[in-house]
Amino acid sequence: MSVSEDRSPVLGALVPDWSPPPAPVGAPLVGAYARLEPLDADAHAALLYRAYEGHDHVWDYMPYGPFSSSALYHRWVRETAQYADTLFYAIRNLETGHWEGVASYLRIDPSNGSIEVGHINYSPALQRTRAATEAMYLMMGWAFSNGYRRYEWKCNALNIASRRAAQRYGFSFEGVFRQASVVKGRNRDTAWFAVIDAEWAALKSAFEAWLAPSNFDTGGRQRERLGDLTQLVRVASDPALQS
Repeated sequence: MSVSEDRSPVLGALVPDWSPPPAPVGAPLVGAYARLEPLDADAHAALLYRAYEGHDHVWDYMPYGPFSSSALYHRWVRETAQYADTLFYAIRNLETGHWEGVASYLRIDPSNGSIEVGHINYSPALQRTRAATEAMYLMMGWAFSNGYRRYEWKCNALNIASRRAAQRYGFSFEGVFRQASVVKGRNRDTAWFAVIDAEWAALKSAFEAWLAPSNFDTGGRQRERLGDLTQLVRVASDPALQS
């Protein structure tokens, strides 16, 4: 075998001219329906608490919460915003003008071109809105436009709503890590999903087609579902969602 012979089938495909992407620095992400800004306790905590108040179920699968007072949530935001390895965003729904949710980048690994989206906590007001979907589009778009190769989504394997959302957004199911952690005194099996850079162009087109004003009637109802537009991009099914 010559030194120059391609050994990719055995050793893995070469990644020529690989250059690690930058870590996110928290620049605002702005679309037609959503604005994302780095989470700040003084600017966002009280308004977000108001959006979450009375809806304790939104914390069911989070490793923290619910919070019994605005002051406790303010303290959590203040402490959390200081994490060096996680970048939290507050999400403003531009159609209502209100701050209605949170999401973050985490497991940020520029050396391998991998980054995760997580800590996604949408208040009921944000759920099932164009702003909710656009927020995910903006975060995914930033990652791939800056050179990341892999974009991850992980959730409690029992969280069927999160698993459905991942596939709606075009993430492919990669399996379940059994007994991955203990959260709030309970076992957590973790379901893994991911999008890779080769899939982004098709997913970008799917998001843009769904977000286009022409995709909604005068009552704001969608004409085409995002899950139908992303279906051909997803390369693995999720057995937990099969009927």
